[in-house]
Amino acid sequence: MRDKSKLSERQRNILRFMETYIESFGFPPTIREIGEATGIRSTSVVNYNLNKLVQAGYLARLNRKSRGIRLTSQQPQPVRKTRPQPRVPLVGQIVASAPVPIPEDMGHYPDPESAIEVSPSLIGNVDPAEIFALRVKGDSMIDAMIQDGDIVLFHKQQTASDGDMVAVWLEERGETTLKYFYREGDRVRLQPAHPMLEPIYVSAAGCHVQGRVMSVIRTL
Repeated sequence: MRDKSKLSERQRNILRFMETYIESFGFPPTIREIGEATGIRSTSVVNYNLNKLVQAGYLARLNRKSRGIRLTSQQPQPVRKTRPQPRVPLVGQIVASAPVPIPEDMGHYPDPESAIEVSPSLIGNVDPAEIFALRVKGDSMIDAMIQDGDIVLFHKQQTASDGDMVAVWLEERGETTLKYFYREGDRVRLQPAHPMLEPIYVSAAGCHVQGRVMSVIRTL
């Protein structure tokens, strides 16, 4: 058995994640999925540590394949049936007009065509019945890497902590918006992520949180 104490903490985390992922799905994760699971934002840093694990004999790689990474300690396994992709309702857009209709029963889709499949890595261990999706219209969160047309996945909840990115229904304005949430006494500051836009200040009593951002799906 190899001495893993010679590996860095990042490399040990990558190995643990790969072992768990392959055991669950029967195939290896992508570089992006490895980075998301181990808290490494740069794909080049993930790639560097994967190459170190290859050099140490823990991994083997097929460079031209997206999922071309395998554990050298594992023998090839028969292809196993993967679990179905989670489906969540795409319920509308975040726009400055009528409120977005968030279903009361998040596990029920009146229109099956409104449900979208998402990667399990985007929602973690959260029950898909507690997740909904909205399509972004506008660029007020552009510096948070959320662009016009992107699909945002939300965990359905009615409370938020300072700094959370949330979808909120503004009672006085009659609109739903996506912003960073900060409570300041009896009012709430809704902070955009755009250098040219000012924050929105609203009454705490009239600011209703609908969900907290979990993941973003980029549309190409």
